[in-house]
Amino acid sequence: MVNLIKISDTEFQIPKSGEMLVDGKIFADEKSINISENSKALEQVANVAKLPGIIGQSLAMPDIHQGYGFPIGGVAAFDLEKGVISPGGVGYDINCSVRLLKTNLKISDIKGKEQEIAKELFKAIPSGVGTKSPLRLSPKELDKVLVNGARWAIENGYGKKGDEEFIEENGFLKNTNPKNVSGKAKGRGLNQLGTLGAGNHFVDLLSVNEIFDEKAAEVFGLEKDQIVIMIHCGSRGLGHQVASDYIKLMEKEYGFPSFDRELVNAPIKSDLGQKYLSAMNCAANFAFANKQVLTKFIHEVLQKFFPSAKLEIVYEICHNIAKIEGHNEKKVLVMRKGATRSLGPNSKNIPEIYKSIGCPVLIPGSMGTLSYIMKGTCEAEQKSFSSASHGAGRALSRTESNKKLTFEQAKQKMEELGIFVQGSKKSLIEEFPTSYKNIDEVIEVTEKSKLAKKVASLKPIIVITG
Repeated sequence: MVNLIKISDTEFQIPKSGEMLVDGKIFADEKSINISENSKALEQVANVAKLPGIIGQSLAMPDIHQGYGFPIGGVAAFDLEKGVISPGGVGYDINCSVRLLKTNLKISDIKGKEQEIAKELFKAIPSGVGTKSPLRLSPKELDKVLVNGARWAIENGYGKKGDEEFIEENGFLKNTNPKNVSGKAKGRGLNQLGTLGAGNHFVDLLSVNEIFDEKAAEVFGLEKDQIVIMIHCGSRGLGHQVASDYIKLMEKEYGFPSFDRELVNAPIKSDLGQKYLSAMNCAANFAFANKQVLTKFIHEVLQKFFPSAKLEIVYEICHNIAKIEGHNEKKVLVMRKGATRSLGPNSKNIPEIYKSIGCPVLIPGSMGTLSYIMKGTCEAEQKSFSSASHGAGRALSRTESNKKLTFEQAKQKMEELGIFVQGSKKSLIEEFPTSYKNIDEVIEVTEKSKLAKKVASLKPIIVITG
């Protein structure tokens, strides 16, 4: 059990002790922090604080829960000379992230067509474990995807010029060398570009439910009752294999920390550390391209029903990533594990059109609850290395979810909510709303902490899962 001290209505501290090099800090309130349920996650916050070269604090966002190595919702920054990089600080699902699309459709347009649209979307979006894409890439073409990310997809007809402006890092990370990605990882990726996957990956068709910030909503191109689409997925088997490969390589070369084997790491400036960073960037670029291809598939379905349907990217933002960024006039490596970037007005790293507002911060709930669009803040730069929550955060493990609910019960409850779900029985049970924390409480803490500010809420209508 870690020593936890309340320091404000929305902040709890784990004071530096023992091998900890810095304090830990969790953004939470009395309702959302539960020591008995989160003890392992809190222990992970403390363990991250023991990693060499960590600066500031070991942080956790309001959606904190146990992960591999870092807690989900964990954020930490490291000195480039003295610090380390850990696959446990990024995760197996490299660049699992969210893309928000806006349409020119309203609720009234799709009324009565929901079931039919849901079936067509599920048919068009390859989903589930091991699913193959209709795309067939050659090894040479796959290498181009790993280097160019979303730009590869756009250049090959999966989008239009200018889409990249509304993707974090313009849809590709630099410092990529496909030679640092194993043949096994590439083999897993060859037939998975343009697939959704399983677990908590989804495509949601939602309506703009309520607008809290009229000016920001207008800049983002959103209005009440508008149909929007949210895609949540990552780098598929390729990214998972990159993580597995480098965990083994780092453990072989450097061993593992006595306090947590899952935090195996390598010095950032070491040859192995640089190779992992390069391979991780390749996997992140695969994820960027993946969502770009899925966007094309979704647009084609909508145009079957509405020939004049338009689909435009509001924003795409990374989770599960390590990036070299400037903070407090210093270059550092920031690892975000199940956390998202929150950049305030005038940041040089967001689209020109959003500079007066701040970047969109996309925080999905569960398949049966509201999701939220927020905007980044300048305060987040000082408090959290410009980071915020990435979702509601699990309240139950997948094993626990299966014990609480049957498929028939889950299906009936979703029908009662008027939400049309297409996906596996497994995903409906494991991703059911009761498996997640209360999204409104997560949003309340996020806003009170000034990590991001509410712009609009979104109500689910159609849910496609793996």
